[in-house]
Amino acid sequence: MATLTGHRDCVYTLERSGDANIFYSAGGDGMVVAWNLNDPENGELMARVSTSVYALRHLPQRNLLLLGQNQEGLQVIDLAQKAVLKSVALPKVAIFDILHTSAGQGKVFVAMGNGAVCVLAADTFELQTILRKSDKSARCLAYNKRTNELAVGYSDHAIRVFNAGTLELKYELASHTNSVFSVVYSPDGKLLLSGGRDAHLRVWEVEEQYKERGYVIAHMYTINHITYSPDGQYFATCSMDKSIKVWDAETFKLLKVIDKVRNASHGTSVNKLFWSAHQNQLVSCSDDRTISVWDIK
Repeated sequence: MATLTGHRDCVYTLERSGDANIFYSAGGDGMVVAWNLNDPENGELMARVSTSVYALRHLPQRNLLLLGQNQEGLQVIDLAQKAVLKSVALPKVAIFDILHTSAGQGKVFVAMGNGAVCVLAADTFELQTILRKSDKSARCLAYNKRTNELAVGYSDHAIRVFNAGTLELKYELASHTNSVFSVVYSPDGKLLLSGGRDAHLRVWEVEEQYKERGYVIAHMYTINHITYSPDGQYFATCSMDKSIKVWDAETFKLLKVIDKVRNASHGTSVNKLFWSAHQNQLVSCSDDRTISVWDIK
């Protein structure tokens, strides 16, 4: 295990790059840092903004990083130049998630604190339209390329599934009893996993019109993020209860718990995970200002 330090405030988000060794982090200090898993001690400052950052999205084909600057819209960072290429004005609220799809003309979806999902053209980043289905925050986004569907988790406890092309609302899933903070499709596109403030991990059958398969009470407190391993055999969850859990993706059996008592893990809420193909390493970030790298055996 390696511990990466340098952020001066809570670290809220992690994002992969086109290179399995490199990932990015951002948080309450407005710093966007690149890290190399081969040399984890030294982060490289890529950008700095004046407010906190909850969301990053890397576009590997263009070597751009999209950054959700809370209250200040979307910033497009040119990673080669380490400079803001474009600033996209959006409603002055928090930005919780950013998703890029390359299907059709390509779109960028931005989940906003006022319940809106802003839809931008992927090539120019011009705002095309705004999806409004709730006045409570849109917290998380997931894209299923098999079905061309966009799943959005909201603070009104619902998950709404849209046709990513026409933006038509197809399904509304209402089993969670509190805000939904993470949605993720299985690599084969057949399942949707969701979690949030009710600490329940729920499983939805995509091909059965999102029939709920079941749920487990996965953590003591809020589930902040869910991510699959690169080979799709496992997934990991992290929580406000300071723990990370690794699960079998087929049986949903709990395989491993990473926490402070067992592993000298984070001392406060674990906010986001990034599972790298590089030596099968799981990276976590926390309110305690640190990033940890775990070798998952």
